[in-house]
Amino acid sequence: MRIWLNGALLDGAATVSPLDHGLTTGDGVFETIKIENGRPFAVRRHLERLVRSAVGLGLPTPDVAAIEDGIATVVAADPGIPFGRLRITYTGGVSPLSSDRGTDGPTVLVATQEIKRPSATSAIVTVPWVRNERSAVAGLKTTSYAENVRALAYAKDRGGSEAIFANTVGQLCEGTGSNIFCVYDGELVTPTLASGALAGVTRALVLEWFGGTERDVPLEQLSEAEEIFLTSTTRDIQAIHRADDRTLPAPGTLTAQVAKIFAERSAEHPNP
Repeated sequence: MRIWLNGALLDGAATVSPLDHGLTTGDGVFETIKIENGRPFAVRRHLERLVRSAVGLGLPTPDVAAIEDGIATVVAADPGIPFGRLRITYTGGVSPLSSDRGTDGPTVLVATQEIKRPSATSAIVTVPWVRNERSAVAGLKTTSYAENVRALAYAKDRGGSEAIFANTVGQLCEGTGSNIFCVYDGELVTPTLASGALAGVTRALVLEWFGGTERDVPLEQLSEAEEIFLTSTTRDIQAIHRADDRTLPAPGTLTAQVAKIFAERSAEHPNP
């Protein structure tokens, strides 16, 4: 792991104040960027979303140039990562032990870590909790991930590797760290962003490079999907072989086409 904290590359472990608002209240935003063969993917899009999330949370606008320097620094410090994640964490900084923010300014952390490649297929489990599409943080990639941790543990206890949420009105929404696509009568469909789903970078690229329909999908229609796949930064396109108690083809015909096009385009356009 390589760590860049508030402008400095660290040789050892990073130290963040116990009063940091990201730690005490989850007051922060983040981005995860895929590293493949030492090269980060879609940096521009991730930084644009980081800014949107920070502004949406009421944090100061991130210094994108400084963060780009942090990214370049940690990647150069460990150029041989075959597959990994680069995480940017941006918090409210040192603050009182309350919901009030302090005045010291944000904490900015960039770190890299080599990881295993995800499996080609996966199983999903719907959870009994919902995404609040009317929440103050709906659509923002915040560090407040406790409900995702709880939901993912629920799914894993039932043999899944990802949990799927509906929203408060019973529409299909998203996973804990992924967007979901379904195939109905040969048509590729994904929930709208109005459902409360995060505007995933991989989701957007699938829609641009392959096409698809964004529409509301009642949760009960998940059981009618002919194919299902997830998208995320490190998954790219991950076919689903089991949804709750139902087995599906994985990858299905359309899923395989999407995966092929995504792999080709992303190789051609490392910073789309």
